Amino acid sequence: MSQPIQSSIQYQPTCDLDALKSRAKMYAQIRQFFAEREVLEVETPVLSQAGVTDVHLASVQAQRHVQGKKQIHYLQTSPEFAMKRLLASGSGAIYQICKVFRDDEHGRKHNSEFTMLEWYRPQFSLKDLMLEVTDLLNVVLEQRFGEVRPTVLSYKHAFMDRLDLNPLQASLKELKDAAHRVGLNLDLGDDRLAYIDLLFSHMVEPSLGFDTPVFLTDFPPELASLAMTRHDEDGELVAARFELYIEGLELANAYDELIDADVLRGRFEADNAVRKKLGLHVMPIDEYLLAALPNMSDCAGIALGIDRLLMVVMNQMKLEKVITFPAEVS
Repeated sequence: MSQPIQSSIQYQPTCDLDALKSRAKMYAQIRQFFAEREVLEVETPVLSQAGVTDVHLASVQAQRHVQGKKQIHYLQTSPEFAMKRLLASGSGAIYQICKVFRDDEHGRKHNSEFTMLEWYRPQFSLKDLMLEVTDLLNVVLEQRFGEVRPTVLSYKHAFMDRLDLNPLQASLKELKDAAHRVGLNLDLGDDRLAYIDLLFSHMVEPSLGFDTPVFLTDFPPELASLAMTRHDEDGELVAARFELYIEGLELANAYDELIDADVLRGRFEADNAVRKKLGLHVMPIDEYLLAALPNMSDCAGIALGIDRLLMVVMNQMKLEKVITFPAEVS
């Protein structure tokens, strides 16, 4: 009888059995949490005719035939657009646990395919949503931290605490000088927002959420994306959104959802104009979403990275330790 062929290929998962069990437990906890609050679990398509226009996100393209016609569709970067169509159709509060895809995102805390928890709460304010997120954290993270009591910090004040610079008012020169001062000597041309992001990601973000989880609020208005804008306590225009940070890791992104279809169309078109200028793929605009928005009520929504949350639960520093097969071995 011949001997089995020995292969040098490592077929085993990058996480261990404890991670699989912890993930299953967390899914059960999340589903129980929302069932008790009568938030409906839904499922929407992973492929869509339209994709996100955000210049900083790259969608994964897929070819398929619809009624015999070959088409290019896009794997979702978030289930947001389809879920908003459900909200506009009278679904009420909804949530979804699903796979999402962002092309060429890999690293210690990135993988191009990952799992997202997204939920929407009609008639909720961002403050209401923060309270609900806190309740969820106290279910999922109780075994590691006991009770958690997140603090609230504005993007502006977090930036000023670390760099003594107001990102809402700083000139391009001031931002460039700050970057050089801390050793970030990248040439980003005249892209003011890119310098803000560079400084934030290297100098501010890594320090957030170590003593207690942090809700970072009131982002620069250029980062409004699909959020409404408002004026902060100093009268400065900001995006009505928050992000959740624990131990320097961004876990969630929440919006006071923009439901003005005309304003959103303008943002999509502006994104695509920048994409064209940069030589990026111009994305088809989701006309179904724009048609649905006039029928949506005021709403707060949030997307939370399940894999990153599991990293916190298990006190792991690398995403590969909590997922089975990263893109490199899948």
